[in-house]
Amino acid sequence: MTEAIVRPGRGRRPSAEVRRDVLAAATELLLTDGVAAVTFERVAQAAPASKVTLYKWWPTPGALAAEAYFAHVESGLRFDDSGDLAADLRAQLHAFVATLTDERIGPVIAGFIGAAQADAALAAAWSAGYSLERRRLAVERFARAEEAGQLRAGLDLEVLVDQLWGACYHRLLVRDQPLTPAFADAILDNLLRGVAIAP
Repeated sequence: MTEAIVRPGRGRRPSAEVRRDVLAAATELLLTDGVAAVTFERVAQAAPASKVTLYKWWPTPGALAAEAYFAHVESGLRFDDSGDLAADLRAQLHAFVATLTDERIGPVIAGFIGAAQADAALAAAWSAGYSLERRRLAVERFARAEEAGQLRAGLDLEVLVDQLWGACYHRLLVRDQPLTPAFADAILDNLLRGVAIAP
């Protein structure tokens, strides 16, 4: 039986509708005021929904904020496979850099990474719902390229992910150098061409 939420003057609402409204409210708070602004009290008031429902669906406000973020950015960070590894990586890295440098989203991501150090539920939600899934998609794309003879056999594909996307996260958090599409192109070119002089 579908759970419904009772709100004065509105009758019973299906749980799917309530969840959608909760995520929309959390997303708006997240993008406007940052991770710390996503509290169960504020989201419940904005949705509107019962705080009891929020406590039942998410272990912490941070976990709710993480799910709201995933839903907001997922379509823009898809990983296409055209058969051209370099072109696919370039397109994906450019989309990733655009997300990290978006004036509303970039600070949110930095806030997530910082808050996750002290919020185990947020850290778990970030890994399970976002970072591990995106890592898996990248590793699978590299594996297909390896099978197609586009990459040298025996490479550590997880390390390739860290070299590309990890470098972008580094420039987001440590702002000694700018995070730009040109930077994404440079790290990709370095990776694909290699940096050592052949003996």
